[in-house]
Amino acid sequence: MLKLRLQRIGRKKRPFYRLVVMVNRTRRDGCPIDYVGYYDPILKQLNFNREKIVRWLSNGVQPTLTVKNLLKKSCIIE
Repeated sequence: MLKLRLQRIGRKKRPFYRLVVMVNRTRRDGCPIDYVGYYDPILKQLNFNREKIVRWLSNGVQPTLTVKNLLKKSCIIE
């Protein structure tokens, strides 16, 4: 099953996340299938590729709970 989830990059105590599509059994820092955006929790900055996310969601990709909340905040899903 494919998941839409966050992949942590960045330094210690300075998190930065990429929004990626991955197989749910791969590790957090594993090889993603597609990059669809990023999230910076320190600057509260969201940058998502709306077209790619809608396409992946229509193909049956399940977002994690955190990603689902971020997508609601950015008005991509209801």
